[in-house]
Amino acid sequence: MNQKTAFQEVNESYTMAEAIHEAQRCLHCKVPQCQKGCPISNDIPDWVHELSMGNLGNAISIIRSKSNLPAVCGRVCAHEKQCEGNCVLGKKGQALNIGKLERFVADFDSENELTHENIVEKKRGRVAVIGAGPSGITVAGDLSRMGFSVEIFEMEAQCGGVLRYGIPEYRLPKEVVAREIRYIEKMGVVIHRNTHVGFDITIDSLFGQGFDAIFIGTGLGKPKTLEIPIYRNGRCLSEGEGAIKCEDLQGVRKAAHFLRRVELIQEGFMSPDETHVKPGAHVWVIGGGNTAMDASRTALRVAAKRVDVVYRKGLETMSALRAEYDDAVKEGVNFNFWSNITEIHVDDNLDITEIVLETKEPDKEPVRQTLPAENVIMAIGAEPKTKIVRTTPGLENDERKFLITRDIPYGMTTRKGVFAGGDVANAQATVVHAMQNAKRVAEGIAQYVDAVKLMEAINL
Repeated sequence: MNQKTAFQEVNESYTMAEAIHEAQRCLHCKVPQCQKGCPISNDIPDWVHELSMGNLGNAISIIRSKSNLPAVCGRVCAHEKQCEGNCVLGKKGQALNIGKLERFVADFDSENELTHENIVEKKRGRVAVIGAGPSGITVAGDLSRMGFSVEIFEMEAQCGGVLRYGIPEYRLPKEVVAREIRYIEKMGVVIHRNTHVGFDITIDSLFGQGFDAIFIGTGLGKPKTLEIPIYRNGRCLSEGEGAIKCEDLQGVRKAAHFLRRVELIQEGFMSPDETHVKPGAHVWVIGGGNTAMDASRTALRVAAKRVDVVYRKGLETMSALRAEYDDAVKEGVNFNFWSNITEIHVDDNLDITEIVLETKEPDKEPVRQTLPAENVIMAIGAEPKTKIVRTTPGLENDERKFLITRDIPYGMTTRKGVFAGGDVANAQATVVHAMQNAKRVAEGIAQYVDAVKLMEAINL
């Protein structure tokens, strides 16, 4: 793979003529199944119709009435399972390419500064948003449009959360994410970067600043790991005093950390050798989700010679989008289904030399193979960090560390006035599902603040 172009965006956009021609295929159904398939109920036939007539300003206005991240959704949404998967034209295998059209409209709007949203006067209340990932951005955008003064507190130097540090450049260019953030700021949302709630400030100190409500959208900050037995010269190093764990090996990485490092290397903040994947390495990726696909394709881009994905079940049960799997195969990633890595072998320097792969296909005898390896990347999910819970009286999480929320007002936690949404509240799914949940929480926050202010007025 050409290292100079490896991280360029893979999928090309439409030209203006191509976009209009594609939009003209829309049947503008009376009962649009595509809209039903969209988690945020985007008015797809309406904006596609405007695009088909060349009215791009009208098209983006309709899209932005429901979505705060159109250029992102156009690229990374599970279109095949949602809008496009429900398009009636899909019955003939010719579903409208809705994702690519949305991307075109959003990019054209941003690049040409086609539209400008009127800033609503911020008199309804003040809301603090913790985390500038998909859910935080959605809550901030929706509440700003409702007339709330919103401030985001983001621990990283750059906003976007998983959009910035978890999805590779070749799938989602970081300039696209930055454009969406700038749009939110133009709406009047204030962003405090490099501000870590739970360390630099607390929930209580935010309330002390006069915020009427607080939203927590910090996602899943703690990747999970597997403890695979480690062997050196036939002796297990994972048992007894001084036991060595997988996280002690430089050759073992969690996918989220690996992808983050690669992004920081691309931005010039780290040196290339800090991926710990050496040129020509044989990399094994454990997992069957989109993160595993991203990690495997990224490993190839940082000069791995061979990448194998290990998944404990079959292809049809993988949570990764089929399009992401197909792209991984096309780029040369190998897949080992019904398999697990049961041992990791290291040399005297604790560098990985081999793995033992056990394959148990249904109705077949297990097969064990000892195979070459230099790296193992684990993409097996994540869980929330608990620092905010530990520094906030009255805020509780469940046994799996997810924040406990209620339905009325929607999204409020066990601490009055504190709301949560997205992954941290166990609403785990795609970017657009996080947005769907966040939009409901924004409504809950608005109801709560309005009710509190009404009761204060009554009691004057």
